[in-house]
Amino acid sequence: MSKKLKDLKKIVVQPGWLCFVWFGMTAGISLLETPVKFSAPTLSRPVALDVGRVVFQALNKAELVALVMLLLLVRLSGKARELWAYCAAIVVIVMLQSTWLLPLLSSRAELIVAGTEPAPSIAHAAYATTEMLKLALLLILGFRSMMSEHAQAQPPS
Repeated sequence: MSKKLKDLKKIVVQPGWLCFVWFGMTAGISLLETPVKFSAPTLSRPVALDVGRVVFQALNKAELVALVMLLLLVRLSGKARELWAYCAAIVVIVMLQSTWLLPLLSSRAELIVAGTEPAPSIAHAAYATTEMLKLALLLILGFRSMMSEHAQAQPPS
């Protein structure tokens, strides 16, 4: 195998690139698109919630794909032992969001779209908290995986 091909393989199985892509995708939706959407003066709350529900369902599907890819890349990179705790925390967050928080928030949005105001809930705050934690973990995991790669490439002095 040529050196260029080996170098390309190292880059492809490096989990850091996926962490940063996932971070950007999630931050773009959660931290930029969503707050901006609710500040649009001509967009009613029910319509904004309905659009948000559809957008977050699509984001969740993309995140599930990213999660599977991340677990595969971490395993293929040979860094599973070093990075397993970060991956486990991200798995727990994504599963919590997918199976509990997003369905609950979606049903609340549907009630509002239908004209009913649901009772107060901690679901939105819980989702926002887990989202920020997931973003932080993706950054940490991305930098940790790249730092360990850089440390391996540097000869000891």
